Amino acid sequence: QVQLVESGGGSVQAGGSLRLSCAVSGWKYCRFAMSWYRQAPGKEREFVSVIDSAVRGRFTISQDNAKNTVYLQMNNLKAEDTAMYYCNARPGGSSYCPPRTEFGYWGQGTQVTVSS
Repeated sequence: QVQLVESGGGSVQAGGSLRLSCAVSGWKYCRFAMSWYRQAPGKEREFVSVIDSAVRGRFTISQDNAKNTVYLQMNNLKAEDTAMYYCNARPGGSSYCPPRTEFGYWGQGTQVTVSS
């Protein structure tokens, strides 16, 4: 079983910052490709790309491969960043890894609420 543990969400005012983290529990010898998605109310889940104009220059993603942990640093938050943020992990193909699935494995989500 693959468990992704997310943390760091919360409520902030516009212009504030938050740092989300997501760690794969267990699977010490497997490497995962990890990414972030978000889903705003009434919208579909979308991939968070730091080069997207909506977040460019404000969001950065970093990954600690040794810990199978990914971070999402969000600065100068805007009301439109309000969403549930989900971590996704796709395992490598080694024998130390869990089975691959079509969409990878998902975290439980962490809520980010930005008030203007």
